[in-house]
Amino acid sequence: MSEQAYQYATGRRKSAIARIRLYPGTGLIEVNGKPAPEYFGGRLIHQANLTEPLRVTGMTERFNITVRVVGGGVSGQAGAIRHGIARALLKVDEELRPTLKRAKLLTRDARVKERKKVGLKRARKAPQYTKR
Repeated sequence: MSEQAYQYATGRRKSAIARIRLYPGTGLIEVNGKPAPEYFGGRLIHQANLTEPLRVTGMTERFNITVRVVGGGVSGQAGAIRHGIARALLKVDEELRPTLKRAKLLTRDARVKERKKVGLKRARKAPQYTKR
């Protein structure tokens, strides 16, 4: 790593924004001041989601990660953290780019909620049709 004590990156998904700090360490992940399993309420899918960049690159036990995440829901936040961790790992070692790119971890997921349209109940749900 460079002369900094940590590497910084930002990850985004839906309306969630995660600021990631990657420190040399033992593999602890702290989200908004709490351990990741506690923050995500033990949902294993979110645990697996945010540790995926570390697993793919084989660096699960090399870094401690602190995260500040705001906005969105639980799933969006987990996706934002995953995106941020992948970007931070890239700053640590540029040679990880092909591995992370192959796993599609560097691409920001651009899917967001579609706006509600006039005359409809939601983005696409129309009011019930009555013939008589």
